[in-house]
Amino acid sequence: MSVTAPSRSVDRAQRGGAMSKPTVGMVGLGNMGGRMARRLVDAGVPVVGFDAQRARVEAAGAKPVGDPAEVARAAEVILMSLPDSHVVEPVVRGPDGLLAGASAGATIVDLSTAAPSSTVALHAEAKKVGVRYLDAGISGGAAAAEKGTLTIMAGGDAAVLDEIRWVFEPLAAHVHHMGASGAGHTAKLLNNFLNAVSLAASAEVMVAGRRAGLDLAQLLEVINSSSGVNFATLNRFPHIVQGDYLEGGLTGRLMTKDVALYVDLIGKLGVPSLNAAGPLASFGLAESLGYGDQISNRVVDAIGDVAGGTRVHDTTEG
Repeated sequence: MSVTAPSRSVDRAQRGGAMSKPTVGMVGLGNMGGRMARRLVDAGVPVVGFDAQRARVEAAGAKPVGDPAEVARAAEVILMSLPDSHVVEPVVRGPDGLLAGASAGATIVDLSTAAPSSTVALHAEAKKVGVRYLDAGISGGAAAAEKGTLTIMAGGDAAVLDEIRWVFEPLAAHVHHMGASGAGHTAKLLNNFLNAVSLAASAEVMVAGRRAGLDLAQLLEVINSSSGVNFATLNRFPHIVQGDYLEGGLTGRLMTKDVALYVDLIGKLGVPSLNAAGPLASFGLAESLGYGDQISNRVVDAIGDVAGGTRVHDTTEG
């Protein structure tokens, strides 16, 4: 794992000696949080967790507790992996929330995809009671979470990040300090927008390639050695054209949410949103056709439905 800051880089080889590992808390043990909790447990880190579905905590090997405040009372470092700021805010601020249970000196790390303005406000509230607050957007999807090869984009105090970097050791291959509070979530939204654009556009191209009678495996070879190459063509569609949708990752509904957060962000920054209509239309179509709670890769099926029932993993058209 590397830690990248504006003035320094610390890689895995530079870290020496064993560290005692205090208890880590996890709030939200869904597709990503559950995998991260399991990585920590398997690395010998004691983990307490809370999720609306208790079975998820147990499946990850963590100790279930009754509410976020109880997580904070039991742990020195608390990670959150939640859908958005509307969920994060009551988890942090609520009467049974993290700030209600956290002691001064505890660290809350928000791994969610959240609105940077909300993140900055929560950071300020936590600081008033002596709790450190980092935003830490993650990228790489469920596969990277399972392998411990995530990329983390952190915002907040660099010294705090450096102090708790051991928590990320089982989780991430790269940890980048992006700047002050909110910078990590800003970077995550910018990255996720590009992810949404490339996935939606590549899905459209794959359906068109099938309709045109092209060999999609060969088409992917061409694209991946040409100027159209992107994350989706490299890492998603070689599996999808074989019928493997890589289930367990970000849903279509959450992808739409991420793009909407991006549009809100760049509007506040005074940047025109000229390219958001495509992914919003694509994932909106997927949700309207019933794919919203399935992995976002199913957007290719939504486009295929409109294109005469085409499936990119079929050998003949539907």
